[in-house]
Amino acid sequence: MGNIVCCVQVDQSQVAMKEGFGKFEKVLHPGCHCMPWFLGKRIAGHLSLRVQQLDIKCETKTKAGLLLSKTSIIPNLHDNVFVNVVASIQYRALANKANDAFYKLSNTRGQIQAYVFDVIRASVPKLNLDDTFEQKNEIAKAVEEEREKAMSAYGYEIVQTLITDIEPDQHVKTAMNEINAAARMRIAANEKAEAEKILQIKRAEGEAESKYLSGMGIARQRQAIVDGLRDSVIGFSENVPGPSAKDVMDMVLVTQYFDTMKEIGAASKSSAVFIPHGPGAVRDVASQICDGLLQGSHQ
Repeated sequence: MGNIVCCVQVDQSQVAMKEGFGKFEKVLHPGCHCMPWFLGKRIAGHLSLRVQQLDIKCETKTKAGLLLSKTSIIPNLHDNVFVNVVASIQYRALANKANDAFYKLSNTRGQIQAYVFDVIRASVPKLNLDDTFEQKNEIAKAVEEEREKAMSAYGYEIVQTLITDIEPDQHVKTAMNEINAAARMRIAANEKAEAEKILQIKRAEGEAESKYLSGMGIARQRQAIVDGLRDSVIGFSENVPGPSAKDVMDMVLVTQYFDTMKEIGAASKSSAVFIPHGPGAVRDVASQICDGLLQGSHQ
């Protein structure tokens, strides 16, 4: 119908190439245009001005590297490996250079892919695997700058370049995971050992403090016993004239001795105690108890 009435329609976000007898004349923008076909005028084709995306997967190799050990030089498992770099390229044709974009390139996507392969295969072999992951933004920037300079001459603009994925070989992935797991286990073992060390130190400090306090308690107990005996001897000597302090001390110690024997006998789970016993042994018992208390108080 457009050919009969000599009119053509160009849709939004597109431009059309008008030719006369096979020669480019002008770029037709969206809208309705007169096209007198009987004068040799025709539409050579349409060009989209929308942003398009091209996903590219490029295989390349990382930088070769060596690990130095105490005995030998061994290859680094993280380097000199093949990786697949996945890049997403967003591009569009420039409206003011639409004729260049239409006539100068026959395979736009193939041309862009060739530039991306060239830049990635020139950049990644300079980096080891870890640096490749860390510097993928720099790789994307290098790809974008190189293609921007090349593609602008053909009427195309590079909108955005993204390195979306870096895929090492599966064996390399497994080795990296094992190395990371071993490193984390080593850190966990160090932390556990440090925690056990702290627990042992705290336990030893607690035992030392407990023994110190126990010794203080025993010393105070013995001091209290000695003070009590002294007060008893002084009080008895003042109220009952005649006996000496030594006689009173013997009597008090013997009384405590019999109280102790009574408690031992009354206890349900007490052990048997065998000591010399008799009327003449009371003074010897008192002397032994006195000597023991005096030695304890001096300690």
